[in-house]
Amino acid sequence: MADFSWDVRSPLDRALVAGAYGAQGEAGVSLTEIRNFGLVQVMARRGKSAEMAKAAKAGFAVAAPETPKATDAADATLIWSGPGQFLVLSKGGKHTMDGLAPVFADSASLSDQSHARALIRVSGDKARAMLAKLSSIDLHPDVFGVGAAAATSMDHTSVTLWRGKDRNGQAVFNFLVFATFAESLWHTMLDSAAEYGVEIGHSEELA
Repeated sequence: MADFSWDVRSPLDRALVAGAYGAQGEAGVSLTEIRNFGLVQVMARRGKSAEMAKAAKAGFAVAAPETPKATDAADATLIWSGPGQFLVLSKGGKHTMDGLAPVFADSASLSDQSHARALIRVSGDKARAMLAKLSSIDLHPDVFGVGAAAATSMDHTSVTLWRGKDRNGQAVFNFLVFATFAESLWHTMLDSAAEYGVEIGHSEELA
């Protein structure tokens, strides 16, 4: 029987071409794919939301988000993904199913999403203008501040969105999208941002 060796490839391998795109001059939008992350979904079992919250606080030393927001722990980001559930995003898969299973053994079910999602980072002074074409979420800083999150859709594609820490005085928006839709959403973002000029960065590892 033949042995098979499966290479892990990004769903954006074909679509991501680093460089400038769209209008010439200073780019108004920056698009980057983030790789080398682990992602585990934690879902409270029926009637166990309070127990799940206690387990999360013990495991991460911060409270898991119970409203649409993202919370930074020492070695992970906890991202609200719906009532009674959140995502654990960690660099290099530091938090795995095996590692989290004892923490949530009595309160929550786990699902490994590490290879099921792509992570896209959007920034730039025209980022909000571009995203307004694709989403009904109000991203004005007065209502969608640093750490705000949403389970929403972008151009009819389901995403988990949260605002990261500002970089160089500009807002940073992060999107988790199912891998099968990542390439389509990437091209849609490029087309929507073309009038502002786009800087497409080389893939980066999760910081």
